Amino acid sequence: MADRQWIGTTFGNGWMHKMLIRILRFVDVRFIYVVSDIFVVPFCVFFNHSGKIAYSFYRHRLHDNVLKSCWRTYRNHCLFSQVVIDKFAMYAGKKFDVTISGTDYFKRLEALDDGFIQLSSHIGNYEIAGYSLNSTKKGIHAIVYPSEKESVMNNRNSMFIRTNVSMIALNEDMSHLFEIDEALCRGDIISFPSDRHIEGARCVTVSFLGEDAKFPQGPFSVATMRGVEVLAVNVMKEGLKKYKIYLTPLHYNREEPRKVQIQELCKKYVDELEHMIRKYPTQWFNFYDFWA
Repeated sequence: MADRQWIGTTFGNGWMHKMLIRILRFVDVRFIYVVSDIFVVPFCVFFNHSGKIAYSFYRHRLHDNVLKSCWRTYRNHCLFSQVVIDKFAMYAGKKFDVTISGTDYFKRLEALDDGFIQLSSHIGNYEIAGYSLNSTKKGIHAIVYPSEKESVMNNRNSMFIRTNVSMIALNEDMSHLFEIDEALCRGDIISFPSDRHIEGARCVTVSFLGEDAKFPQGPFSVATMRGVEVLAVNVMKEGLKKYKIYLTPLHYNREEPRKVQIQELCKKYVDELEHMIRKYPTQWFNFYDFWA
């Protein structure tokens, strides 16, 4: 089951997270990178199911040869370790050099009375967008999974307070839908993770890297129901302390039947996700069988 399903939580417990933050207040992240690359990553590649999943992704989805697939599997785990370290480094007060591509479109949407939706993926380090892509005119509400560790949620809260970002947790009683609707009615921004679905949730099936895959219907359903603008947001690591945020508008035909709109919008999102994966192949961080 571990190979086929996504767990939905950050590795480690609260004590480990607190210790890492304390260490990062005094230690350069590059030192932690080296320790992780030498002692942690090889263990994960060889003894954890994530190594097998990543290798299969490069070998069978991106069609790399054996040696290239092995190298990319190792680099993928190194970069995943680094973006997790970077997340906790920001909790510890460290700064990163962040550039943004597509700010003009974001500012145009920000100036409108209507709210809009941002769609993210588990590629790169989207959480940094919550600390760097700020709006002075609209509130930003990030949709989060309730299974995340309390220590991570507390750290996110302390960071988001400074950037006019709040969190809306997905609840079994669907109460989050009322919060989302109220935020959009106020003209605010909703940020959805859109490449992972929870067991039993409605999905949209589209072709992704050569084979049909399921994506959560919720973000696309909300967007088309209210007819709002949609942005794909991808935050990619480009250096030891550098990130680049890509903001890409996703246009869809609002005159079509809603079911067609949902399918079209999902396909536009998936096409952009595939483009980012091919541009940054070692920053795809889904360590389970995505196509199962």
